[in-house]
Amino acid sequence: MRKEAFLAFLDKGLAARGNGEQPVDRMMRVGVLATIFLTILGGLGLNLTPCVLPLIPINLAIIGAGAKASSRGHGFALGSLYGLGMAGAYGVLGLVVVLTGAKFGTLNSSPVFNLAIALIFVVLGLAMFDVVSIDLTRFQGRVGSGKKAGIGQYVLALTMGVVAALLAGACVAPVVISVLLLAGSLYAKGISSGLILPFLLGLGMALPWPFAGAGLSFLPKPGKWMTGVKYGFGILILAMAAYYGHISLDLFRSRKSAGMTTGKSEATSLPNAQFAASLHRALKEGKPVFVDFWATWCKNCLVMDRTTFKDQDVQRRLAEFVSVRYQAELPNELPAKEVLERFGAIGLPTYVVLVPANQAAASP
Repeated sequence: MRKEAFLAFLDKGLAARGNGEQPVDRMMRVGVLATIFLTILGGLGLNLTPCVLPLIPINLAIIGAGAKASSRGHGFALGSLYGLGMAGAYGVLGLVVVLTGAKFGTLNSSPVFNLAIALIFVVLGLAMFDVVSIDLTRFQGRVGSGKKAGIGQYVLALTMGVVAALLAGACVAPVVISVLLLAGSLYAKGISSGLILPFLLGLGMALPWPFAGAGLSFLPKPGKWMTGVKYGFGILILAMAAYYGHISLDLFRSRKSAGMTTGKSEATSLPNAQFAASLHRALKEGKPVFVDFWATWCKNCLVMDRTTFKDQDVQRRLAEFVSVRYQAELPNELPAKEVLERFGAIGLPTYVVLVPANQAAASP
C-alpha cells in the first residue's frame, strides 16, 4: 500500500465510514463478467511475485526446458498439470477459509512447513550440482524416443504446481484476500457459486504454464553451456533453502520465547491484555486507534515496515493515533484467532482504524 492510499485509508477510518464499499457492492458496480476477468488477471499477476519467481528454474526443468526431443503436446500436458496443481491448491484453500473461518496464510506460519520446504529446496539444489540424482530429463527423453512417459513426471509437475501456490501464499495476500472476501460475502448471501472465485484465481495463475511447457520443449538441446546455467540455478535454489530454513528457525524460536510450549495460558493473555490497555488509553486521551495485525512470516507486513511506515508523512499522521502492533504469528489459534475474528480479518496484513464512540456518532 503506497503512501497516498494508506493516508486515504486513515482518513476514511477517521470519518467513521466503517469498511467503506463492501466486496459484493463493488462486484455489482463493475459487473460479474468484469469481476471474473479481474480475478483471473489477478491470478496471472501472481506469477511475478518474489515467492514464485525463484521456483522458475525448477519449473523449467519439470515442464520440459531443454528436453532433447520432447513434443509440443508433451510439454503442454506437463504445463497443464503444473497449472492444475496451482488452481487446485488455491481453490481448496479458498474453500477451507470461506467455509471454516480459517485464516489465509496459516500454513506459512508453520515452522514445520517452512522447514519441509527448505529441505526440499536443499535436495533440488544439490541435484543441480549432481550431488544427488533427480533425473527429470530421463523422463523427458522417453517421450522423444517414442517410449511411454513415466507417470512420475506428471505427478511431479502436479505436485510442484501445488508447492508453488503454497509458497506464494505469503507474498500474494492482498490479491488472495480480496478474492476470499468477495467469495465469503457471496456465500453469506446464499450465492454458493461465489466459491468458484478462488479456483478462478488459481486458473489465472496457471494460464501461462501450458503454453510455456509447449514452447520450452523446443529450447536448444543441453550442452556444456547448460552446466553453468544449472550451477547458477543450484545456487539460487540453495539460497531459497537457507531463506526458508531461517524463517522456520525464527518461528521455532518465537514459539518457544512466547511460551507456546510451556506457560501457554500466560502467552494467551499477554497480547490481548496489551491490546486492551491501548484501547483504554485511547479512550482516556480521546484519540483514535490504528491496529496493525502482522506476523514475522507475512512478507507484505515486512515490506510495509521497510517502505510506507518509514515515510515521514505517514509517521506524522500515525502520531495522531494510539498505534497497536498486534503480532498474530498463529492466526488460527488463541489469542490471535478471537481478535482477528472480531474484526473480520481473514489474513495478514490487516489494518484497522477505531474511533471513540462519541466521535463516531458525531461523524457524517
